Amino acid sequence: MQKIIPNLWFNKNAEEAGEFYASIFPKTTTSVDARYPETDLLDFQKDFAGLPLVVGVEVGDYRFTLINAGDQFRPNPSISFMLNFDPRVLGGDAVSAREALDKVWAGLSDGGKALMPLQEYPFSPHYGWVEDRYGVSWQLMLADPEGLSTADEARPFIVPSLMFGREAQNRAREAIDFYVSLFPDARIGTVAEYPAQSGPAPAGAIMYADFQLAGQWFAAMDNGADQQFGFGCGVSLEVACADQAEIDHFWDAMSAVPEAEQCGWLVDKFGVSWQIVPQNMGELMARPDGYEHMMQMKKLVIADF
Repeated sequence: MQKIIPNLWFNKNAEEAGEFYASIFPKTTTSVDARYPETDLLDFQKDFAGLPLVVGVEVGDYRFTLINAGDQFRPNPSISFMLNFDPRVLGGDAVSAREALDKVWAGLSDGGKALMPLQEYPFSPHYGWVEDRYGVSWQLMLADPEGLSTADEARPFIVPSLMFGREAQNRAREAIDFYVSLFPDARIGTVAEYPAQSGPAPAGAIMYADFQLAGQWFAAMDNGADQQFGFGCGVSLEVACADQAEIDHFWDAMSAVPEAEQCGWLVDKFGVSWQIVPQNMGELMARPDGYEHMMQMKKLVIADF
């Protein structure tokens, strides 16, 4: 079971976005997993009565949750998703992996914009960074089979990537150590440092690193180009917890902004938004007045649903 699920915020078009992603990514399905109740909504939510609340997107065995809400938040490149076109992961050869990358790039670029053009870079023979029409950012990278040995550990197709800038500038190393200390089955993988000053990142800051939390790969870097975006609620990371003790563990360790606490959401000391929820959240929400009970909570308490 995927323990950490990226949640993406959409402005009343999550169902449309789910269909968009299912048309672009291979082996991908989408479904409306929950709807807003017809009654007992807050005033600002009444226009959503009966509409989709969350939409699931399954890319192979990797899940995204799309939140269908208003225009309060929007994803930005502070959290992007690396798509690893590695023949060892996808099957086939380098030619077919490159063709698959080009096809996905064309789909995501339709109505979007390139943040880094698709071309050869020192770290990849074929790489591009694109923000799609909904504001979600994707880094597409072709692994170089000739530069890999059988000892190199293949990374999965999807790796969420966190860029530490603005208030969190140059805190990537601290954040990686913090997250690894909290999660089971956690470890640090590759670490590459800036060899010299790059924008606001000094020599020795994290140019690229990856790490595992609960067996899932993530990446992180310090902003080296002084971009003016920071972490927000447009992309949050949902942690599915087995019981109340696990909810309490993550909540107590991570929540650093009391005014941000609501409905299981928290903001950590780096500005990253998390949702700490029970594994059986769907069942709890289906209980009589489950949605209303959730809206009254900050930390979710299973016994109070």
